[in-house]
Amino acid sequence: MENNEGLISRIFVSQIKKQNSMSFSDLGISPFLLKALATQNYTEPYPIQREAIPAILQKKDVLGIAQTGSGKTASYVLPILTNLQGAILSKNRHVNVLVLVPTRELAVQVREVFHSFSLVLPDRIKSMAVFGGVSINPQMMALQGVNVLIATPGRLLELIESNAVHLSDIETLVLDEADKMLNLGFKEEVNSILAMLPKKRQNLLFSATLSKNINDITQLHLRDPLVIKIDDGESDAENIDLITQTAYLVFEDKKGPLLRYLIKSKGMKQVLVFTSSTYKADNVADKLRKNGIEAVAIHSKKSQGARTDALQQFKSGAVTVLVATDLISRGIDIKFLPFVINYELPRSPKDYVHRIGRTGRAESPGEAISFVTHEDVHHFNVIQKKMGKKVEMTEVSGSDIKF
Repeated sequence: MENNEGLISRIFVSQIKKQNSMSFSDLGISPFLLKALATQNYTEPYPIQREAIPAILQKKDVLGIAQTGSGKTASYVLPILTNLQGAILSKNRHVNVLVLVPTRELAVQVREVFHSFSLVLPDRIKSMAVFGGVSINPQMMALQGVNVLIATPGRLLELIESNAVHLSDIETLVLDEADKMLNLGFKEEVNSILAMLPKKRQNLLFSATLSKNINDITQLHLRDPLVIKIDDGESDAENIDLITQTAYLVFEDKKGPLLRYLIKSKGMKQVLVFTSSTYKADNVADKLRKNGIEAVAIHSKKSQGARTDALQQFKSGAVTVLVATDLISRGIDIKFLPFVINYELPRSPKDYVHRIGRTGRAESPGEAISFVTHEDVHHFNVIQKKMGKKVEMTEVSGSDIKF
């Protein structure tokens, strides 16, 4: 088995660019799913969907390089559900499809997509998400009859050890956010799981980047895969024209008052605020609540129950502000989110594009606001240069805005 780097050097790599208009009906997915897409006002597939869906329907291996927010979840959910229609499905805790993800929030999100689309199908397809941080017993009991399992690696290994699930009938394996999984230290767990799978299977690997870690996954035994590569930043950035970007040059101690002013003056009802640390996320949420603005923080140090509740409260409108870190943002996907605020700038331009790409989705406009201290100016200039877009900046002082 040659490594992926050598393999990729000799196979076709599809560099996705803007193409002629195409509809989902051109891709070959189930008519029942087409009706569901039309109901949800999805008419034109994203670039990665145009390439991946036909290949997956043909049971080809796919390696998709695309940022979160590019539409890649639907690019494998739709063809997998189509292929499962009429197929002989396994029983007695032998699942057919395994989706490995790095975070609990992403597991829940992917399962929601599978579940929502499977409801319209004539053949029953049961999907389930399993992850740590909650009791394992209910998960063990619910695994009976599951066809599509979405799992974090650690909890999956625990369930396998308990004989609660079997992988010998896996026909399709999906690694979603594979770069994050390996960077977060899941490599040994993932390799252990791969060793348990049938050698003859379909492999679908999606990653934000084609990094060295991805090249190291030699156990996948990719068979003549189609490699789909969306240029860096293109996936989240393709909706960038729908996003109004503004920035405020502000002293650190004025960020809190400025945030509260913007929320109230703009009448924000739903705003996602990004910080760079769990401590800052808690601090910002606390100060907002003390000033009469419903807010909740979500980050890796929160329990799974708290994280799930926070996301549900935000999506339902029970709280106005969700304060999040970059890690947790991987599991946040809200179709019509109107506002994103960078309370602190991210470390990289790619993370900046990913953050602001949480708004301006589903062809709806959005607004992204960044707080920039004087120490951040150079870094923000680098972000703008990499993004290829100039952001208007307004200098703020106590006398400029009535906080």
